[in-house]
Amino acid sequence: MTQDFGWVHIIPLLKGAWLTIQLCFFSLFFGSLIGLLIGLGTTSKNKLAKLISSIYIRFVRGIPLLMIIFMIYFALPMLGTGINFSKGFSAVLALSIYAGAYIGEIVRGGIQSVPKGQFEAADALGMTYLQKFRHVIVPQALKFIIPPGIGFFIALIKDSSLVSIIGYIDLTKAGKVVSSLTFNPIASFLAVAAIYFVLCFGLSKASYFFERKFLQSNM
Repeated sequence: MTQDFGWVHIIPLLKGAWLTIQLCFFSLFFGSLIGLLIGLGTTSKNKLAKLISSIYIRFVRGIPLLMIIFMIYFALPMLGTGINFSKGFSAVLALSIYAGAYIGEIVRGGIQSVPKGQFEAADALGMTYLQKFRHVIVPQALKFIIPPGIGFFIALIKDSSLVSIIGYIDLTKAGKVVSSLTFNPIASFLAVAAIYFVLCFGLSKASYFFERKFLQSNM
């Protein structure tokens, strides 16, 4: 029995949007932790850390996100590893791994944008590696990291639609469900597109305001 598309169908779409926001928040959180380690690794004087970080970035960035999702959710159980993650955990893990590589590059670029004199000054003061990065380098690198980092987060919201392929009920999957109930894919996915636009545009405006405030406070 088909239903006419109406306001009642906006509710499941909004629930899907909320799950998308949660998914992207946790993915960005864990991806940022990975990216910070990778970014520090690529700028490290330790050759092994630099090699591992560089391989991670090149490998992950060279594989489509969809393949990462497939490998985690479908391939790992089929390989007889005994690993069988839930849809939600697989989605967060895949997006975190994906985000880690890109954020690692953003962190690397931010650190390398700090004048070399700041590194030399920290070394002259006898700071340890952690003290140098915590008190001198990272605070200055943030103004180079935050703008592209926010841009990546906006892109991540749109890329997260790929997790619908494993059945995770995000905004895109909710749109597919509503489309199958109403047999009106045009209205369903126009509504989905509108919600994505509101999320991304709202985040873009909020980030612009935050960026201006942050940069003004650090001038």
